[in-house]
Amino acid sequence: MIDLNNPELKFAVDAVRQAASLAARVQAEMVSPALTKNDRSPVSVADYVVQALIAQQLETAFPDTQLVGEEDAGVLRAAETATLERVAGFVATAIPAATTAQVADWIDLGTRQPSSRYWTLDPIDGTKGFLRREQYAVALALIEEGQVQLAALGCPNLAAAHEMQAGGPGSLVIAARDQGAWFQPLQGKGAWQSLQVSPQSDRTRARLLRSAEAAHTDLNAMDEIAQHLGVGAEPVRMDSQAKYAVLAAGEGELLFRLISPKMPDYKEKIWDQAAGSLIVEEAGGKITDLDGKPLNFKHGRTLAENRGVLASNGHLHKAALEAIRAVEA
Repeated sequence: MIDLNNPELKFAVDAVRQAASLAARVQAEMVSPALTKNDRSPVSVADYVVQALIAQQLETAFPDTQLVGEEDAGVLRAAETATLERVAGFVATAIPAATTAQVADWIDLGTRQPSSRYWTLDPIDGTKGFLRREQYAVALALIEEGQVQLAALGCPNLAAAHEMQAGGPGSLVIAARDQGAWFQPLQGKGAWQSLQVSPQSDRTRARLLRSAEAAHTDLNAMDEIAQHLGVGAEPVRMDSQAKYAVLAAGEGELLFRLISPKMPDYKEKIWDQAAGSLIVEEAGGKITDLDGKPLNFKHGRTLAENRGVLASNGHLHKAALEAIRAVEA
């Protein structure tokens, strides 16, 4: 059983639970059918709200530990007073005394460079999923000497760690190194249940988890890899690191983060992979880059030494790497 009395794990559980609930509130109040296609303001507000909230809580609980987050408050300070006031209004529902100046300062606590021990946060992972009222996640992880030690994913629209259910109980998925991966309904009502990857070893029966956004991958290469593996089933398309929870729950076998031809030099951001990677590993799966190398969190704010990501149930990892090499040859 995972040690829920560990102060840092308890912090992660409480912080992500509160932040995910607040993100869901922003979504409920700001995302509507009338929203124009290019209006990202709701997710921008939610990003800032979550980062401010978790940064403030981390500064209070562990003032000597760094936060490396996705957002900074530069735009808010410079030109978007109304947006900053709206962000501060949501934050104040959790921290009543919060001022706009304090909120901006808390957001900027996440702009630091990684040290040997730090937390990394993706406040809203899955922008389009958030705007479609589909899958998104609050992703928090503790990294020490380049290795992820603790992870928490708050997934408001994912029930039982694998069922896509908007407006349902949501899931809080956690992992601690050498202590397994676990989930509980987001609001904390119910026992913690362990996660275990699928035992499937037949590549032709593999279920592929793919991003809902075509811009995030190489569609042609992905189709060729699936054909090389002999996969017949339609892929499961969803946004965010919620895919890692689904893989850990045994409801998928393979997840590829290929390099888009439009961004050949792209490097994965640490906050996009840290929490999900540990959850998959602790559920019995395997995660590497597309060349089979372990993910290396020692090089700043990106996985600078890695190329893309491959996550699997472990049983099909070798076959997936071989398929990648065959397609790229």
